Amino acid sequence: MSNMMIIFFGLLFSLHVRAEATDTITAGLGLSGKDTLISSNGKFALGFFQPFSKSSSPDASSWYLGIWFNTVPKFTPAWVANGDKPVVGPTSPELAISDDGNLVIIDQTTKSIIWSTRANTTANSTRAMLLKTGNLVLQSTSNSSQIFWQSFDYPTDTHLAGAKLGRDKVTGLNRRLVSRKNSMDPAPGMYTYELHEKNGSARFGLAAHNSSIPYWSSGEWNGHFFGSIPEMSGRQLIDFTFINNEKEVYFTYTLLDEATIMRFSLNVSGQVKILLWVERAQEWVTAFSNPDDQCNVYGVCGPFTTCGQNKLPHCSCMEGFSIRSPDDWELEDRTGGCIRNTPLDSGINSNTTSMQDQFFPMPCVSLPDNGHKIQDATSAAGCAKVCLGNCNCTAYSYGNRGCFVWDDKLTNVKQQQCGNGNNNQALLYLRLADKEVQRLKSNRRRRIIGIVIGASFALFGLLSLLLLLMSRRLCSHRMKNLQGGGGIIMFRYADLQRATNNFSQKLGTGGFGSVFKGFLNESSDIAVKRLDGARQGEKQFRAEVRSIGTIQHINLVKLIGFCTEGDRRLIVYEYMQNRSLEAHLFQSNATGLKWSIRYQIALGVARGLVYLHDNCRDCIIHCDIKPENILLDASFVPKIADFGLAKFLGRDFSQALTTMRGTIGYLAPEWLSGTVITAKVDVYSYGMVLLEILSGKRNSGRQCTTGDDYDYFPVKVANKLLEGGVGSLVDDKLHGDVNLEQVERAFKVACWCIQDVESDRPTMGQVVQYLEGFVEVDIPPMPRLLQVIAANALGKSDWYLDPVSQEAGKLEDVEGSAQHQVAQP
Repeated sequence: MSNMMIIFFGLLFSLHVRAEATDTITAGLGLSGKDTLISSNGKFALGFFQPFSKSSSPDASSWYLGIWFNTVPKFTPAWVANGDKPVVGPTSPELAISDDGNLVIIDQTTKSIIWSTRANTTANSTRAMLLKTGNLVLQSTSNSSQIFWQSFDYPTDTHLAGAKLGRDKVTGLNRRLVSRKNSMDPAPGMYTYELHEKNGSARFGLAAHNSSIPYWSSGEWNGHFFGSIPEMSGRQLIDFTFINNEKEVYFTYTLLDEATIMRFSLNVSGQVKILLWVERAQEWVTAFSNPDDQCNVYGVCGPFTTCGQNKLPHCSCMEGFSIRSPDDWELEDRTGGCIRNTPLDSGINSNTTSMQDQFFPMPCVSLPDNGHKIQDATSAAGCAKVCLGNCNCTAYSYGNRGCFVWDDKLTNVKQQQCGNGNNNQALLYLRLADKEVQRLKSNRRRRIIGIVIGASFALFGLLSLLLLLMSRRLCSHRMKNLQGGGGIIMFRYADLQRATNNFSQKLGTGGFGSVFKGFLNESSDIAVKRLDGARQGEKQFRAEVRSIGTIQHINLVKLIGFCTEGDRRLIVYEYMQNRSLEAHLFQSNATGLKWSIRYQIALGVARGLVYLHDNCRDCIIHCDIKPENILLDASFVPKIADFGLAKFLGRDFSQALTTMRGTIGYLAPEWLSGTVITAKVDVYSYGMVLLEILSGKRNSGRQCTTGDDYDYFPVKVANKLLEGGVGSLVDDKLHGDVNLEQVERAFKVACWCIQDVESDRPTMGQVVQYLEGFVEVDIPPMPRLLQVIAANALGKSDWYLDPVSQEAGKLEDVEGSAQHQVAQP
């Protein structure tokens, strides 16, 4: 055979071997240019890539080694080896096995090693393989199970199925996600997502590099899912595992359908997202994100900006400021923020009036956290004077909490909708140069003139449109005082008759009406509450629609619509598949709830009450928290329901005098004595419900002990906390399968909630912190009311303690006076 034929067959053979080994690199066989490794299932590819921006050119482009989704036409890297060390130049680098057996990136221009796996390997006996999971492994050629290094141990911004996120307790290896610098640059960015472990509990946290405090937490792992992510209980896309032992603590997941193309990523803007590739749309679609509100990400917009969740882009410069780096903003990195258009006077002309800095009002914003309180400033003018006297002061705010000033940069300022009742909403005065303030005033006048002229042309058409919409949506003149929310449906009575099959399937009966199951269509179940007696239920109907019709929260039942025709009053809610908490705790056929579910129910109800008390336009006091009014959806996520007795308290008031309302057994002492009430009445009721969640029994259940003493469960709990052994008080149906640390914590919280004096009880916000384990809970004192009850013999338990006089009285006397109060005009 001629030499030419030998060379020809040799080349043909080498090409055949290369084609068969498309997922592997061995010694002497490198990867460069447009060469790629393809996983055996074709799902992932490994190779060099060059991100291009408007200002870059091929001669000055950067080369990166990465793994991307091979079947997705939109280039999407899942891992980058040298994100912080690109190879710059027109010549592609090479990926190869080095003499010491490591996988390295070689700059072919300088012949220098840019990146290496730096593993403890055996020379000339390794190979690199791209697995079908997207994991690049450096393994022994003689034993494929011997892994020297793997990309799954060094994730960048994406967590792939099968990879671990967490810490190796033996080696100290910490697998965490780090965001990219911007949409084009894969260098490490500002945000991290990692697992934190403390006292045996673990949770994921999102934090910025310049802040040690996470701005979002997943909540503790409860054995089934992380506390702040109840959506995990559904397991619709993935199956997941959480391991915490002596050697390691980590979270991993697998796809339920291998054909699914999904990525779990920490994006440039500091949100963790689950994205699905939708073939028909040819786009990545967000299925889940945390935090939900982009503006809750720490420093996402940078200094001297405001963030608005309901606008795009979310970030905008404050008045008198301009974007510091427009190129970075275009690449989704807005952390550089904005800079002043005109420098401040800085006190040089503080004795003059022509050039002195002025303040520009910014209404309806959340104030930055790093303000300094000025005790001596007792007025807005005094507060402004303090700020002007400090060269570094950039803003001030004066309100109910006094005077606060800010030095240097203003960050994390969130723009809010005026009048939404948010407690954190305030008026911030931004310090600007006099010239800048005059320019802004002039621009505002021109805008107002333009708006007035435009509005005059459109006025007639607008009025016509409003009349048309009102005529279509107005169901009854009696609804004029109800506050409906966006998207709420006004039903006709005939429609609800058909939806409920003429009210044939009753779900339950309450104090003011009955609830029936219905169907809007084949896939939408509803619950229809029909109030019995128009005069009797009118007040409760208005309270329910006014409260829950204007708010939305995962732990509050959702209002779909209502109907008012003649004397008929009906309210339509989302249907709760798992009925009420009462059905699972107390009914004879109840099988009980697992401990992890009970604890998440307790947390969910607490979060719902925090929202009602602190985050609504008015402080909404529910006034009837009990297991019957806590509904459970298909995933056992709790929803507070039945707002018929709700009390609205303006933000300018902290307490109110009202007639007794609610259910005996859950009523706070101040209700019984007729004194003023606050949101702490809900805290008391919550404490009683929490005790019932833990015990699986009614607090008021009578159990005889030796000596015929009345065995009141809250008394037993308070005594056990002092003596020890509260674990013996949990529901027998749990068979001891509980977290004893959580049990003791919950019992302590419950006993603090049912203290006689409302000022001794925690707020619901503090309750959430206690239950989540952020704050330690002390042993509570025995409430005197419980002592009164415990001191009475069987049959004499209907006693209460007057919180003002600290004297005990009979409940029947209070009920009579309360009924008399209700009858008053």
